[in-house]
Amino acid sequence: MEESPGGRRKRAHPSSSSPSPISKKPQTFPSFQDIPNLPSNIKSLCHLIATTSAASVEHSLQSAAISVTPHDVEEVLKLSYGFPGQAVKFFRWSGRHLNDNHTPYSWNLVVDILGKNRFFDAMWDAIKSMNKEGLLSLATFASVFSSYVAADRIREAIMAFEIMDNYCVVRDVVALNSLLSAICSNGRTLDACDYLQVAKKLVRPDTDTYAILMEGWEGENGVVGAKETFAEMVIEIGWDPLNVPAYDSFLCTLVRGPDGLLEAIKFVDSMRDRRCFPGVRFLKAALDECVKSHDVRTAEFFWEVLVVGKVVQPTAEMYNLMIGLCCYRGDTDAARRMLDEMVYQGAFPDVETYNLLFKFLIKGRKLREASVVFAEMVKNECVPEQDNCDAAVKAYVDCGEPVMAIKVWKYLVENYKKDLERTANFLVVGLRDLNRLPEAVKYAEDMIDREIRLSSNTMSKLRQSLIKERREFVYEDLLRKSKSH
Repeated sequence: MEESPGGRRKRAHPSSSSPSPISKKPQTFPSFQDIPNLPSNIKSLCHLIATTSAASVEHSLQSAAISVTPHDVEEVLKLSYGFPGQAVKFFRWSGRHLNDNHTPYSWNLVVDILGKNRFFDAMWDAIKSMNKEGLLSLATFASVFSSYVAADRIREAIMAFEIMDNYCVVRDVVALNSLLSAICSNGRTLDACDYLQVAKKLVRPDTDTYAILMEGWEGENGVVGAKETFAEMVIEIGWDPLNVPAYDSFLCTLVRGPDGLLEAIKFVDSMRDRRCFPGVRFLKAALDECVKSHDVRTAEFFWEVLVVGKVVQPTAEMYNLMIGLCCYRGDTDAARRMLDEMVYQGAFPDVETYNLLFKFLIKGRKLREASVVFAEMVKNECVPEQDNCDAAVKAYVDCGEPVMAIKVWKYLVENYKKDLERTANFLVVGLRDLNRLPEAVKYAEDMIDREIRLSSNTMSKLRQSLIKERREFVYEDLLRKSKSH
């Protein structure tokens, strides 16, 4: 225990005497073996640390006669988390070669290595040494917070925050946010919220404070907690158009919860009245939920508020979701308008965009529009899906448009090599039925050359038509080619 200037005794640092609880997941640390093209001297030092006991490592380092720079020390420490005893010995050994002129970052790495391995007393010894050198910073305490929280020792993390000023590190809102972030990142947002009720008597929270808590609730799907924190945020700091991260996380939490879309509509309406809006993350989450429930009207509401209102810039993925919703409703005209406006919003159609629209235009027998979309997607080097090509060939043949059927077929065989027989046979018979016998024969020959099997029924129909035109010899050539493959 240390004596404070006023005579009152304060704890020097949180007690570490009680054993750390066993973590839910084993600790995994980066290894030098996972890093490609590591400089040879760094690799040699890391290998020595990893293969030598803590008791022998200093002697081995001395014998190796390796020189180091402050940067080398940082790089080695970053890759030695799995060997805390050896890492500390290396740090001491390198200090003698650097006239004890370690960088603050190296010191912070040592603190972090000890903390992440739950050597908390040794961690505080290192902090005391840093304090004597005047090297402590918020980064040091951020490491302490995360180490305690990772060990499920939140009380000690809070105590570390409360004694920061004993070490001449300012206990301000940035430090508070660092603590809350560590707690929330470990799935303990309720604990973070509870402590904020204590801390805000000493430190005024800011927008980042509530954004951190909202992100925590989002990660835990905590709808009730998110609503309570949102209400507190409005009381404490008011409405702020720049507080987009908090609004984003809050609404993402709501929209994925019970009656999420209705809840989100209500809050977005309320925010809009105050000129406050969520960002692009919420729009994506909301559209995902609208797709799941086929709720086009709600999707259009959010799109109107956030995209048409020029609050967010939509991505191609978001346009694809909207185009899909329009198509499922049967409104391919609206879907086509969405496609046309994409480039003006800085979002460019991709293969999914074109395939979605092409699929539903074919399904709705809007073949003229489908032909335009097909030409555009091919021009932009977006490959139509095989199922879409199959459906398109059938639709164009059924509607008496053999030229487009052939065009799609050509693209199909250029890009796909399997499962072509059904569409191939349909095209040949379709061309024959549309009085396009020369083309039917031409593509039948090409299919045979590609080893696409024509059925006996297809060959029989070709034979009938060729005999009628007294061109049975053409059929005989086809049959001979077919048997030779």
